[in-house]
Parts: sequence; structure tokens; C-alpha cells
Amino acid sequence: MTIEKRKIPLPNPVFTRIRYLDISFCVSLFLRLTAEPESKMISKFSSVRLCLFIALLGSLAPAVRAAEKQQTRIGLVGLDSSHAAAFTKSLNADPPRAGLEGFRVVAAFPGGSPDLPTSADRLATFTKTVSDSGVQIVNSIEELVKLVDAVIINSVDGRVHPAQAKAVIAAGKPVFIDKPLALSVAEGMEIFDFARQHNVPCFSSSSLRYCTELAEWTKGNAVVGCETYSPCSELQFHPDLFFYGIHGIEMMSALMGPGCESVTCARTSGTDVVVGTWKDGRIATFRGIRNGKIGFGATVFGEKRIAGGPAKVNYDLLLIEIVKFFRTGTAPVPPETTLEVLALMEAANASHQQGGIPVRLKTAAKASIK
Repeated sequence: MTIEKRKIPLPNPVFTRIRYLDISFCVSLFLRLTAEPESKMISKFSSVRLCLFIALLGSLAPAVRAAEKQQTRIGLVGLDSSHAAAFTKSLNADPPRAGLEGFRVVAAFPGGSPDLPTSADRLATFTKTVSDSGVQIVNSIEELVKLVDAVIINSVDGRVHPAQAKAVIAAGKPVFIDKPLALSVAEGMEIFDFARQHNVPCFSSSSLRYCTELAEWTKGNAVVGCETYSPCSELQFHPDLFFYGIHGIEMMSALMGPGCESVTCARTSGTDVVVGTWKDGRIATFRGIRNGKIGFGATVFGEKRIAGGPAKVNYDLLLIEIVKFFRTGTAPVPPETTLEVLALMEAANASHQQGGIPVRLKTAAKASIK
């Protein structure tokens, strides 16, 4: 499913001025000037030059109309996350950033969760930031979907993602759901099933899946195992790894590919250590950090070399994938891969709760669905 292109105001102020310039005014000015030979302006600009200027404005009109048609209007749901402000800054940059041309945030629904301080305490600040960027703030998702062609859900509270996603999907709008997709395999399946029933494209990912370093470490170097790490702070109402540990888990998934069968998890107040075994016998480890120096990174054990180091967060690389997704309707991360990430985290939580024993992902998924 591809997106219908709609008209929106162009971000470039020069084009905007040309778009609204009254050509008839230029014509009347020309007639007045040619009728007053002594005019100082005529002494500087010949009537021929003025005619050429008017002709130039007319020739630009088709280009302006064509540029307008290429614009895709994006709506945001959930302004309680720093991602909402960061995404708006990148997508609405003037001149457009490479790979993001033709897409612009035009409207947003703040949302927010009053019972979650991380949401409630930041909602007003990020809403103002987005609004100050020229984005229209609306009062509901129903109002939002009437103004946009595609939607990004940035809500920091994973509990609200299923309901928000369904409202967007029901309106037929392609949707990207920021991490986590949902707080269980069952909820994730519910979202994807609903999208499939309505024939609406949908995908979810952490920005760390697309960091430049992963591609560099694996170029010509098939992965036989890896160790990833990321912050792993906790958030009320969210299972252990779902809020921030998911970043490191997504890096592990990106490096290893699908096929994790079972995991074990050791957990203390400051650390999570998750060990996953893949069906082909490969092993990967994730270290979630709550105490000490935090950061993102990995060590990649490859067939030809061992590589790794810190990884940098780059939202634009994720946005490029989101833009491609909105343009083509093809998700860069298949639903099955996203559901495996959720199942891996649920299995890790179950392992921790059962003293660190191995838990199969299928077992954790079945328990979630029940």
C-alpha cells in the first residue's frame, strides 16, 4: 500500500512567497511603470527586464505545484517523548535533510499518561517545542488522521500503543510505532493482526537497529556471535527490558538475525545479562546497564574478524527507513522479527523470575497469548 500524495505548504519560504505572489500586481506595476518614463525604477529596470521577471514567475508555478504534490504530511501521536521533538526537527529541516525530502510533520496529538510521571512531567515541554516548529496541535487521533497521510506514534508509555495504533490503522493511515511496539507478544500480535485485516502497513523499531556501526562491523564479516550493551533503566508499568533494554536487544537481533530459540537471564539491581541461543547454535549476549557508566555498543564475533565498540544514536538513519516505508508501504523490519524481539524479552523476564533457567521463546509467547 502506497500513500496518496496531498498538498501541504512548502517548508521553503522562498517557494512559499512565490506561491502566493500576486502575478496581477506585477502586471499592473509593469503597466504603471511603462506609463511613467521618468520613473526612477524604469531608469534601473527596463520594461524588457520587467517582462522577463514576470515570465520567470509564471514559469516557476508548475515547478512549485509539482513540489507541493510530492509532499507527504506526517502526523505525530504522543508528544511526551524527546523523540517527537527530535523527529520534527529532522523532518521539518530547511533545507530538507538527505533522505527525508518530501516529508513533513504538519500536525500532532499530544496524548500523554497522567499516571506516569515520565510522560506527565514532559508533555507540556515537548508539546510546546513541536508547536513552536509550526506544527498544528489537535485534540484527538480522529482529528489528526484527517489532516495527514501517515502517522508516527512516539508515546513513551507502551501501554497506550495498541489503542493508538488501532485508531490510526482504522483510518487507513500507514503507521510507525516507536519502541516498544507493545508490552507483550499478545499485544504485538493484536496490532499486526489488526493492520493485516485493514491492509495497512505497520512497523516498529529501535533507532539502534540502524546505527552506522552495525553495518561497518558486519560488512563482509558473517556474524557467529555478539555481545551488545545499552542502558536498561526501568519504567513503571513496563516489564524489565521493554522500556530501555529493548535498544540493546534490537541491536542483538539486527546482528544475529532471526532464529533465537531460548534465553537465560541473570538480574541484579544494577545489571541484566541475557544470553540467547539461536537455532543454528550461535550464542549472543546482552548486558543491560543501570549502574556505572552507560552507553550503547557491541562486540561482534565474525568469521573474518572481531569488531565492535561504542554505537552512536542517529535518529535520521531511522527516519530514512520510516520515510522509505511510508513511500513504499514495505516494512524494513518484518512483523515476525519484531514479535521475536518481544518474545525474547518476555522469555528473559520469565527466566529471571524462575531463577535464571533457560526459557524457550515459544513457551513465553504462548504464555503471553493466554
